[in-house]
Amino acid sequence: MSMVFRVILFLWEFLMDVLAVSRLSDEEKELELLLLRQQLRIVERKQERGPQIPRWQKVPLAMLAVRLKARARNGRTALEASVRLFRPATVVGWHQAIVRRKWTYLQERKPGRPPIDAELERWILQVARDNPGLGYEKLAGELRKLGFQVSKTTVGIVLERYGVPPAPERGRQGSSWRVFLNHYKDQFLACDFFTVETLTLQTLYVLFFLEHGTRRVHLAGCTAHPTGAWVTQQARQMTWALQDRELPMRYLIHDHDTKFTDAFDIVFESEGVELVDIPYHAPNANAHAERWVRSVREECLDKVIILNERHLRRVLHEYVEYYNTRRPHQGLEQDSPMGMFPASQQGTVRYRKVLGGIIRDYYREAA
Repeated sequence: MSMVFRVILFLWEFLMDVLAVSRLSDEEKELELLLLRQQLRIVERKQERGPQIPRWQKVPLAMLAVRLKARARNGRTALEASVRLFRPATVVGWHQAIVRRKWTYLQERKPGRPPIDAELERWILQVARDNPGLGYEKLAGELRKLGFQVSKTTVGIVLERYGVPPAPERGRQGSSWRVFLNHYKDQFLACDFFTVETLTLQTLYVLFFLEHGTRRVHLAGCTAHPTGAWVTQQARQMTWALQDRELPMRYLIHDHDTKFTDAFDIVFESEGVELVDIPYHAPNANAHAERWVRSVREECLDKVIILNERHLRRVLHEYVEYYNTRRPHQGLEQDSPMGMFPASQQGTVRYRKVLGGIIRDYYREAA
């Protein structure tokens, strides 16, 4: 808005100057011209370079300069006398710019193909990255299922613009151990122990199993004396629980804890499960199990004082039930390990108290 005001003010002052000059006599004009020349010389001595003038102020100066040049009669032209602050080439350049603007017009449509829709471009990149083995033509076919009519040439242009290589090279870049192992994650089962101190400082041992694919937790049991016979019995019960699965477990991950005896390993090996022992002092090799231990401590055990083994069993069963059915999981796109029903936006919002209110599980009451 300030720029528009400046232009209006400049035009108003210019018109006032024209009106004032028209009322002067010839003698007064000569005296004023002489005075302005002296002022220009003073400015020239103070400034080595000419002042920076906006384009909209150059227009009237260029028009006056051309008009004065046409009326020049002596060797020293009126152009040089009136625009001493600027070189002749500068004034000529202003005039040429005005001419170019006169003959410049906006094209209704730029030449070439129309630009690609932003949504279509986003989906081309998404589908190409999700399917590194598909070529341009197959990508165009996948996009057609989403309602986008696009040619393989357009797909290639978009991918080249964003530096995404073609299918063979893109397929090699997309292959990683994470992607490769995701194919087998539903066949991996992890197990581990963690300890809990009771009110009387009695140490209790908790054995749990965790499915890599669904992140579902199976609480095997807790005891103050994890003998070989007790651990082996928990292994048998776990194998019985897994027998009805459509995709059987093929691998069991555990560390070198001495509580995992040979009898424990034999129970799983007899069911066709291969034992995978992680390296010594490498808990990250069993990262999913370690992450669940952190969750159960931060969300549950660190907020209560365990009285005894019975109390610990009740607390863990309640938390595991909530974890498997109602707790959003970042690794599962905010779904629970056993899957939650899609929430409706109808009904009153309620909540259930888990562990006496330590956790609040929100839900909508059926209308």
